[in-house]
Amino acid sequence: MKYEIEIDVNLPRDKVIALFDDTENLKKWMPGLVIFEPMSGEPGQVGAQSKIVVSTGKNNCEMIETITVRNLPDEFTGVYTTDGMWNENKNLFTEVNENTTRWKSVNEFKSDKLLMKLMMFLMPGAFKKESLKFMQSFKTFAEK
Repeated sequence: MKYEIEIDVNLPRDKVIALFDDTENLKKWMPGLVIFEPMSGEPGQVGAQSKIVVSTGKNNCEMIETITVRNLPDEFTGVYTTDGMWNENKNLFTEVNENTTRWKSVNEFKSDKLLMKLMMFLMPGAFKKESLKFMQSFKTFAEK
């Protein structure tokens, strides 16, 4: 399953990138983040891996982030893996004008688990909604 969503952040691109690229800010805008723990490489750089744990209500979801593209201020891409699930998240940043940045998120999900395949087929909107929730949370944090 693949989809794209975008949001405009009312800040210049350099400020958006500075906030997005600082791992110290993650807990300020990533709902449910419990742990962000660098495992190998330099955090935020290509090849770096980190453990991320996100609370999903009653359970925690643990995943491994691997940075695959770092071409800021234009693109930042990571692959997120957990048991039976693979997600590539490509973040593209463009200048709309001197005070507005368009953040486009291109997501691709794959799974070898039947239940997850069914969810992706039957409820693709739930995945988009969750992605947009994170983007909206960042926008709110960044514009304050």
